[in-house]
Amino acid sequence: MTDMSAAHDAAVTDRTRLAGSAYNGDRDLAARQSLYRWQAPRYDLPGLVAEQLSDVRGRIVDIGCGNGKFIQRLREDRPDLDLLGLDIAPGILAGVPGPVAVADATSLPLATGSIDAALALHMLYHVPDIPQAVGELARVLAGDGVMVASTNSDRDKVELDELWQRAAGDVLGLDRGPARISLSSRFSLEKAPAFLGEEFSRVEVVELPGTITVHDPDPVITHMASYRAWADQHEVPFDATIDRAGTLVVEHIARHGAYAITCLGGILICRR
Repeated sequence: MTDMSAAHDAAVTDRTRLAGSAYNGDRDLAARQSLYRWQAPRYDLPGLVAEQLSDVRGRIVDIGCGNGKFIQRLREDRPDLDLLGLDIAPGILAGVPGPVAVADATSLPLATGSIDAALALHMLYHVPDIPQAVGELARVLAGDGVMVASTNSDRDKVELDELWQRAAGDVLGLDRGPARISLSSRFSLEKAPAFLGEEFSRVEVVELPGTITVHDPDPVITHMASYRAWADQHEVPFDATIDRAGTLVVEHIARHGAYAITCLGGILICRR
């Protein structure tokens, strides 16, 4: 592991940064989620997850539940379920319908075999020891339980990566600036099956490809600015790079009529 990747991993998994800055409230996460409003095809991700739990009865835990989008949907669709939301960031739990608790994915406060289904949605890349967290998920699940994870591909939103490097290059007076941080790279759609396969004999991957098309730069810039908690990791002035990216998107829309971003995320359904 290079120093750069070690520094990247430390920043993505730093508990103080995650709980105190990145997820101390709903704003930045909601900004990242909102970009998908302009995606085609549109995926109802909470609905897709609920569908995977259609045969499940009993106790469900959402680990790293964030602002509670999935819990809220399950409370509406499946009032029969016993739902618990866990997250390491107390600030983001404020608006989540309870019961909720502050907890770490690598040491779950749950009895062995006590959970009928577990969710780990867009969060395992934030865990310092991914195999330990996957082991904990397997430990708390009942023998016939199901675990649903989600993440993004290494090829997700490559246009935004290119936009950032071009804008950073302009700010620094270079042809191409340094890369922006990638939250999901430690547990991408490509890497996730190997991690999950250590504990689960059946891992089904459902890819969710799409294209986001905007005619206004604001959703793109709001999304990019939502990484402010990691501004110090970018080796380039963050606000200046965001401003320059906005100008580049405006110019692109003026020339082409729209700005398109290719997306590839997915869910992984895991059983023993």
